[in-house]
Amino acid sequence: MTKVTMTVNGKTVSGEVKGNTLLTEFLREDLRLTGTHVGCDTSQCGACVVHVNGEAVKSCTMFAAEAEGAEVTTIEGMANEDGSLNVIQQAFQDYHGLQCGFCTPGMVMSAAALLKENPKPTEAEVRDYLEGNICRCTGYHNIVHAIMAASGQDVPAVAAE
Repeated sequence: MTKVTMTVNGKTVSGEVKGNTLLTEFLREDLRLTGTHVGCDTSQCGACVVHVNGEAVKSCTMFAAEAEGAEVTTIEGMANEDGSLNVIQQAFQDYHGLQCGFCTPGMVMSAAALLKENPKPTEAEVRDYLEGNICRCTGYHNIVHAIMAASGQDVPAVAAE
């Protein structure tokens, strides 16, 4: 067992993990932060995206011990300080960028990374950036609209075409 200490959503946390414990497992099972979803365990779906030291990471591809000393942000840490939805989360709600909600945490985390990197992406850039995230319900149309809206760009509030 290895002791790991990291800052998760602004709080210092520690735990004992096996060497092969994935960051996803540590977050969900040890810390009970179940917003980070496990969809495939093979880095294909993006449901497990979190931020590690400000970078989007598929947490099913990283050992918990690799996050030693890191700053980790999960979907639970994305809300505003008063608990209200942040601009990206609100845009997902406003533009119905979700359906079953399973992919939503990973999509929101990826969207935040994209908008940090590129504050005013084109629709093509949004679609390209989300290539590593799979949504089985929405067909991406409303997810793309939500991200465009979160970037401050005008987007018609319409249902998926």
